Amino acid sequence: MIAAMRRLPPLSAVRVFEAAARHENFTAAAAELGMTQAAVSYQVKLLEDRVGTPLFRREKRRVVLTEAGRRAAAPVSRAFDAIDGAFAELRAEDEGMLTISTSQTFANTWLAWKIGGFQMNHPEMAVRLLVSDSLVDFATDEVDVAIRAGRGPWEGLTTDKLLDIDFTPMCSPAFLARHGGALTPADMLRVPMISPQDPWWPWWLREAGIDVPDGRLRPGVRMDSQANEGAAAMAGQGVAMLTPFFWRNDLIEGRLVRLSDRISTRGYAYWLVAPEHRRMAPKIKRFREWLVDEVRRDLAGA
Repeated sequence: MIAAMRRLPPLSAVRVFEAAARHENFTAAAAELGMTQAAVSYQVKLLEDRVGTPLFRREKRRVVLTEAGRRAAAPVSRAFDAIDGAFAELRAEDEGMLTISTSQTFANTWLAWKIGGFQMNHPEMAVRLLVSDSLVDFATDEVDVAIRAGRGPWEGLTTDKLLDIDFTPMCSPAFLARHGGALTPADMLRVPMISPQDPWWPWWLREAGIDVPDGRLRPGVRMDSQANEGAAAMAGQGVAMLTPFFWRNDLIEGRLVRLSDRISTRGYAYWLVAPEHRRMAPKIKRFREWLVDEVRRDLAGA
């Protein structure tokens, strides 16, 4: 048995009619729906043409439901209540879980140490942290927000800049002591370097006045993230090019030392990104406000 095809009018126009009927006021309906009054009037006229009868009577400075409009308003309103109820449980499920995608460096050196504070402030929400240096695909991955390194912006995504990515060489105090207690930029070319293939190395050295060739400076072990490079530096394996923001506690507590006051940057930053159409979802808004405030406070204290 083949079900009969529904002959529904445009649902966008029905939605406008429901709001206008509830308020019996096009201006109030426009404010509720985020539309102009002219757009509300147009959608109502579209629906009236479709059903073949006036739904509102236009009087001076106001509109009044016709008898046909009044008969339609109640079941339409109930239908929208039913639709809202059908999706309420799904919305509650969605609001109950926040999934964050972030890089190994951002997670291991900062976010993992902080995220418990957000969870404590929002005990009703479960937080899932996905740590990967692969870019997230919001269209296919079950992810609400991502923290991404790059220059931005990205089409279809809303972006909030968190911090600039800068870098300077660091090592452990024991490593520095083994190499005379001080290292000039030129000295760094003769001591073990962590991830010497990293383009940050020649960039920083040239800004420090050292003439270095293009390409890889020397063979060496390449780490897959700054988080691992910093750990190797603290273990005394060599000099690493690191972002001071991520290692300020290790610098304060003496696990790392900076070898120069010079800091370089290549114009990259960390950003919080989310699909544009979900920017104002309550859980994303709460996380954005918390994250931006936490980063700002740590930057002020750095």
